[in-house]
Amino acid sequence: QVNVAIRSSLQSLREKIEQLRELLLRAVSTRQITQLEGDRRQNLVDDLLTRHKQLEASYRNEGPEPDVTRSSLMAGGAKRGVTNPWLLEESEETRGLGFDELRKQQRRIIEEQDAGLDALSSIISRQKQMGQEIGNELDEQNEIIDDLTNLVENTDDRLRNQTRHVKMVDKKSTSCG
Repeated sequence: QVNVAIRSSLQSLREKIEQLRELLLRAVSTRQITQLEGDRRQNLVDDLLTRHKQLEASYRNEGPEPDVTRSSLMAGGAKRGVTNPWLLEESEETRGLGFDELRKQQRRIIEEQDAGLDALSSIISRQKQMGQEIGNELDEQNEIIDDLTNLVENTDDRLRNQTRHVKMVDKKSTSCG
């Protein structure tokens, strides 16, 4: 009975690892995760497959001494004194999280980024609106300045004409009298 349970558990483990590999390939192909993260996770899946093979070999009494195999399996990725470099690079935020938990965390981060982008978009839209209003105000002010310039030029022309008339009248009055 124990042998049947062990074989069943090993088979179930193998199937779950294969499902994990398929989900990982799908996540990389649909760009849910980056290629670099996909490679890192693929190495973790390969490590799981290696551990699965060690368990099967231990079950069949093949390979190294069972105690050595057990200790290497339970050492969190240590195999014959060599640590897994992929585990060392994993951040504290994601260490120990399962695939679903990582996906939820990634969705939460994306939602936060989306909210930030929405806020940034509304700020930029407001700045655009303010810029357009400032541009409209400048156009109106330029029209007022142009109108004032025309009025000043007209007034200047009339003032010169009147000054000429006054000089002519003054000349005539001095010549006559």
